[in-house]
Amino acid sequence: MSISDYFAQSGFITYLVIGTLSFYFISTLSIFIYRYKSISKRLKVEQNALSSLYRSKESNPDASSILYGYVSRNEGSLDKVFKAAISDTIRVSTKGLTQLSIMASTSPFIGLFGTVIGILEAFGKLGNLKSASLSIVAPAISEALIATAVGIFVAIFAYSFNLLLKRKVYELNSTLESSAEILASRS
Repeated sequence: MSISDYFAQSGFITYLVIGTLSFYFISTLSIFIYRYKSISKRLKVEQNALSSLYRSKESNPDASSILYGYVSRNEGSLDKVFKAAISDTIRVSTKGLTQLSIMASTSPFIGLFGTVIGILEAFGKLGNLKSASLSIVAPAISEALIATAVGIFVAIFAYSFNLLLKRKVYELNSTLESSAEILASRS
């Protein structure tokens, strides 16, 4: 039985489940691609700024660093300004991670829900037959399990992308903290 046959015999709930999981998958990809590019770009800038700090005796952040904007606009304790800059940068960088986490944890349950409904429908149809052999029951059960497979597939990507982005944010945070500590020690 092909996928097109499966969809031809499916009910509304199956369409809803597969549609929701498709939306999850597309959202997962778009969040990951956008966030990965933006975090990687910011990380590269901050790593270059940190390298420039290591090479010089300058007590001001590089103009390309996010720390520069905070230092030039704010007066007061450098430690507090740096802490605010790092906090704001991490907050902005982690947007979308909650959605990835939610999709990673709920997509298997959505798929399982589709499977349970599919099995209920299959047994409902089988109840109307006079005899039910394995050759009749097995295809109906295997069709129902497609929803669980799709849910797990989506969860794998959402979870993996979430972890990859968390690692990038950690690297950004670490780089900013190193820059802030060097600058604070030179003031």
